[in-house]
Amino acid sequence: MLGEGIIKGMLETAKNFAGSFVSADRLTTVEYPEQRIPTAENARVFPFLVYDGAGWEAGLRCVACQICEKECPPKCIYIEKSKDKKPDFVGKMQIYPVRFDIDISVCMSCQICVEVCPFEAIKMDTQFELATDDRFGGLLMDRQQLAKSNEYYHSIHPAEAAEVDARLAQEKTAAEAKAKAAAEAAAAKAAADAAKAAAAKPETPAAGGN
Repeated sequence: MLGEGIIKGMLETAKNFAGSFVSADRLTTVEYPEQRIPTAENARVFPFLVYDGAGWEAGLRCVACQICEKECPPKCIYIEKSKDKKPDFVGKMQIYPVRFDIDISVCMSCQICVEVCPFEAIKMDTQFELATDDRFGGLLMDRQQLAKSNEYYHSIHPAEAAEVDARLAQEKTAAEAKAKAAAEAAAAKAAADAAKAAAAKPETPAAGGN
């Protein structure tokens, strides 16, 4: 029937309008900012950097591989890699970013940086109230401003963060098992080499012999 879709839409609007006088469920207008709609878990706005542990500087997962900088379509990520290494939150020596800036006035929230990161170091935030009267420096976020804890990541994307943690734990277990196996193999080889060398060593003649 011609115009059936328009009629259905108008009926739905009329139903919500009339129902709003008797049912709170029909109230579709939110008195922002006093009232706020809960943010959906899969919402995304701008990227942030994840850190583990108590300190953001030592706990940053980012190792300045610069993949996100290269893959960013609007080229709004700026990274400078350290020339030295320092211990991360578990004591492992790592290269780190001495500079990691994102210009959110240019960022298109495409999430490509998240998808290409091999270290689960960059994720999408849900915070959107970032308006400022400084259109240049105020919208250029440095690494300290971008750094947010893994606990915060769990609070905004719980299902995704739990899956990431499980995968990282699995990878860590596999790496530890591989390292242990390599150490055991090296120890066994060293023991075998020592036994072989001892067997090949000629016996020393007894003192006073002819």
